[in-house]
Amino acid sequence: QVQLVESGGGLVQPGASLRLSCVASGFTFSAYAMSWYRQAPGKERELVASISAWGSTNYADSVKGRFTISRANIMSAVYLQMNSLKPEDTAVYYCYVPSIGSWGQGTQVTVSS
Repeated sequence: QVQLVESGGGLVQPGASLRLSCVASGFTFSAYAMSWYRQAPGKERELVASISAWGSTNYADSVKGRFTISRANIMSAVYLQMNSLKPEDTAVYYCYVPSIGSWGQGTQVTVSS
């Protein structure tokens, strides 16, 4: 069965960086697009970034220039490098496989001074 395990969240100050990881299993990782979503308290879950099977990327306007999504097919992993973090980036971040409809358990990112 599909499993997605996120890690790398934490509490950081504004301006800091974090790198989220999502390790996948149960499907042919290299053949699937992957996405990162986030959900802040009281808000709907929103798309942060996506990467296609061949490496094409797209980003929410709110994170362009600060976040980078990448993948390592040999590791069945997708990453989200987050730089210049802002308090409004505070959310639970989820890994998602759009074509399968599977979610990870999420990892909390809190940006606060």
